[in-house]
Parts: sequence; C-alpha cells; structure tokens
Amino acid sequence: MRDWAPSIIATALFALLCPGGVLQMPGRHRPVDLMNMKTSFPSMLVHAVIYFLLLMLFLVILRPHLYI
Repeated sequence: MRDWAPSIIATALFALLCPGGVLQMPGRHRPVDLMNMKTSFPSMLVHAVIYFLLLMLFLVILRPHLYI
C-alpha cells in the first residue's frame, strides 16, 4: 500500500496558499489583499515561507498516514 497523506496535504496547502488566489500577504496597497489575482515578489516569498513551515509541521512533526 502507498501512503497518500503527504501528497494530499502538499496539494491542498499549495491550492490554498497560492498568492493572489484567496489572499495575498503583503498586498499591493494594504497589508492583506483578498482575491485580487495579482502577485508580487514579496508576496511570493511570504507565501513560500508559510507553505514550507506548514508542510514541515504536517509532514515531519505530526506524521500523518493515509493508506488507500
């Protein structure tokens, strides 16, 4: 059997944390912009750091398993 938890968690986090989709931190005119569909280099860096930290939290510290 194959462990599907890391793939599902990484895909879900990537979909939720893509900058400009749901929210953008930092925004162009405000600290947080909602659904503006535009990105900037600082927002990509912030979202990449948040993605990495959450991915490490879920995969390394919590170690979830989902066998299908």
